[in-house]
Amino acid sequence: MNSKSRLTVCYPTRVPRTFLIDTDTASDDAVALIMALRAPDVRVAAITTVAGNVDVQQATRNALYTADLCGANVPVYSGAEKPLLREYSNATWFHGRDGLGDHNYPPPRRSPGKMHAVDAIIETVEANPGLVIVTLAPLTNLALALAKKPGIAAEVGRCVVMGGAPCCEGNVTPAAEYNIWVDPEAARVVILSGLPVELIGWQLSRGEAVVEERDISLIQGFKTELARFAIECNSHARRAYKMQTGEDGISLPDPTAMCIALDPSIGTEWSEHYVEVETQSELTRGMTVVDRLNVAEDDRNRAVWAPTLRARRKAKVCWRLDTKRWKEALFSALR
Repeated sequence: MNSKSRLTVCYPTRVPRTFLIDTDTASDDAVALIMALRAPDVRVAAITTVAGNVDVQQATRNALYTADLCGANVPVYSGAEKPLLREYSNATWFHGRDGLGDHNYPPPRRSPGKMHAVDAIIETVEANPGLVIVTLAPLTNLALALAKKPGIAAEVGRCVVMGGAPCCEGNVTPAAEYNIWVDPEAARVVILSGLPVELIGWQLSRGEAVVEERDISLIQGFKTELARFAIECNSHARRAYKMQTGEDGISLPDPTAMCIALDPSIGTEWSEHYVEVETQSELTRGMTVVDRLNVAEDDRNRAVWAPTLRARRKAKVCWRLDTKRWKEALFSALR
């Protein structure tokens, strides 16, 4: 070898994971978007918005504003203005009229994309096979995309759904969590579609996962714009959550789901089961019924569970998360 020769060693570079995020952007959604947009190994290909916590126009505005704060030029596409079959019911009682605690944030600097969110979902999935879909909202957009192009289900690597209250009480009725309750028919379409669903229930954001006063003080001590915004925009939600549950602090179901989307190992207990969504009963509308004991195929249950059994796709359900690592991930995103 010539003395002047140099041996060049090529190390493989890590290809960023691609995310598509569907959101009804209110206060906790905004924090979840920050976590994804600031993740160093994630490329958010698109954000799609849907009617849920706030109307779809406000959700779009809030998503664009949050992306602006992160310095992210990700395209945002506006989608469904109402559920598939139901009357639309917002959650401004929890998040404030504008979804961000009514602090009069300025308008975003950018405009949404011209494509409808449903078409954006289809196009993004087809252009990025194996991508991760994270839903933080009622599942109307995704259900419409699947109805239009069922084959996209096979092209998705993971579908992380913040929704449901598996085997426990809900947050909008005794039986149901808000995202599923708002559009149960859409949720059922998604669950039975063949998508690789990972169900991250509302209950995971409670108890030790709540951002308590000492956590809030720590975040405020970062003295960053994102830290200030994350606490401020959740001020209305904090008061509403205390009235709802008696727990004092900020409960962040969407960031909890995003945290698990970014790092599945933060979910410490998982199992796979058939899941159904109740669409017939008003008492239990939107209930996520999990076959936790694996009895759906028993003779006494097979007829009722026939549509689910035909789909032959079980959902992964997260039952527990590492609350210490969850909060560390949140702090890291807001520093």
